[in-house]
Amino acid sequence: MPTSHPSTLVPPEGSVSPRAHDAVKSSGTGVSSKDRIIIPCNHDRAEVRIGAKALTLTHCDKVFWSKRKITKGQLLQYYADIAPVLLPHIANRAMVMKRYPNGADGEFFFQKRAPQPHPGWLAICEILHPSMNRVGFPVINDVADLLWVVNLGCIDLNPWYARCDDVDRPDYMHFDLDPTPGADFDLVRQAALLVHQALDGLKMRNYAKTTGSRGIHIYVPIVRGPDQKTVWTIAKALAKDLATREPGMLTAEYKVARRPKARVLVDYNQNAWGRTLASVYSVRPLPLATVSAPVTWEEVADGITIEDFRLENMRERLRAVGDLFQPILSPRGRFHLESLV
Repeated sequence: MPTSHPSTLVPPEGSVSPRAHDAVKSSGTGVSSKDRIIIPCNHDRAEVRIGAKALTLTHCDKVFWSKRKITKGQLLQYYADIAPVLLPHIANRAMVMKRYPNGADGEFFFQKRAPQPHPGWLAICEILHPSMNRVGFPVINDVADLLWVVNLGCIDLNPWYARCDDVDRPDYMHFDLDPTPGADFDLVRQAALLVHQALDGLKMRNYAKTTGSRGIHIYVPIVRGPDQKTVWTIAKALAKDLATREPGMLTAEYKVARRPKARVLVDYNQNAWGRTLASVYSVRPLPLATVSAPVTWEEVADGITIEDFRLENMRERLRAVGDLFQPILSPRGRFHLESLV
């Protein structure tokens, strides 16, 4: 793999390319009724205008979760409502599209290139891949961009770890805690607390969110500088050390065949170049329409479950606790990974 992967942010037609972190700003909970965009859920098609941008939303009344009778329109409404909180976390990043055209119960496929035709107002992040192909990913910087991508059947959102102005240099490191066969979510919570304690001991600020599936993601905001390979290498070393210290609970074994059962995998490999995780506040394509939700460490210790956080109750939670992941956006308190090299 080349040591550098040049990228280009192609701004929307007639606009100026936004600087990092300047495209959107969090406005608290993102669930205020003022200026709320209403998605017509009882029609097959809906014409929506957001500022100067117009888009057509299709199959709004299509059921995306059959057992719970949640429609695509309700999914679109959820993302429209939480957009002010979500957008700062995904803006100016290439978005890998995981498309479920027939909803959570149907087949999915991955798509990297923004499909043609796409709106002239959509920014494109062009990234040179190791194959020397230049791929133009969509970039979600505002509500119209967000609804356009979700309308393609993207139930969850999978942004790059690095911003488009330098796709080789991420601004956070993370650990994906995933139970192996025989382990349950209680063990995942215990493992998360161990990882949290270890990172605190290294003076690394760290924040947790449920994956919305089976595990917990732990994010460490870092000063942008080290390339993706360096971030991956450090994450691997930390994961291996943790697994060595707690072999009865943790594993960092990458090969599935050699991975012990009834352990929690501290997956460092998701830090590799080009990999993605479901973003914070993403709805997951699972039966309960669970959400990847930020949680406090006190909540982890007290016994949260994956099912506590769902499409229908996340707006209420945001009104109650705000954006628990907002500190990740701050330039202050970010860890210098170079100090560990």
